[in-house]
Amino acid sequence: MASTRSKAPVRLLYSDAFKRQLRDLAKRYRHIRSDLQPLLELLLAGATPGDQVSGTGYALYKVRLPNRDARRGKSGGYRVIYYVQTNTDRLLVAVYSKSDQADVPAAELRRIIEAQDASPETG
Repeated sequence: MASTRSKAPVRLLYSDAFKRQLRDLAKRYRHIRSDLQPLLELLLAGATPGDQVSGTGYALYKVRLPNRDARRGKSGGYRVIYYVQTNTDRLLVAVYSKSDQADVPAAELRRIIEAQDASPETG
């Protein structure tokens, strides 16, 4: 039976690592914020796009996004990793350019999440 109660709004939180990576990438790719916007809107709508990242012990997802500045489509674009903390909270963990970095090790992702869990909420 479906609930008649309205769905709680989703909150986007940003890890310190994500903010630092975004700032560094924005120096080279001036459209990165607008390239990320469709993903942010999907997350705010409650969707869980992307592929689940295994081996971390957390509900992490990796999304491929095109980079308008690099003009290589999704394969040479950005990767965004986010963590589904609760039904209403999504923590943006990492963002990187596929042309700069092949992957983020699972241990590094765990370290970022654990550091964020130990610090006050970041919005």
